[in-house]
Amino acid sequence: MEPRMIIKQFLATEKSTIAKETEGKYAFSVDARANKHQIKDAIEKIFKVEVTSVRTMIMAGKLKRLGRNEGKTPIWKKAIVKLKGDAQITEFENL
Repeated sequence: MEPRMIIKQFLATEKSTIAKETEGKYAFSVDARANKHQIKDAIEKIFKVEVTSVRTMIMAGKLKRLGRNEGKTPIWKKAIVKLKGDAQITEFENL
């Protein structure tokens, strides 16, 4: 798979922003079929940084209601990536 197909988007939440500033960890929404090795290679190729660890989790879909209609949001995969040393991804520093 292409690196741009594996990494879908950067997750800019309050919790991920604190982790980015204090621990050097970045959160991404990734393809559900990608494994840790593919995610690591994709981050290193796209952003040209060195990755030390990748943690992944499957985020369950939530039940949503609109009036009497019910639906469910899709299941997706989240990856927390820790960079080596004091490395930073400059594209996300102003978020």
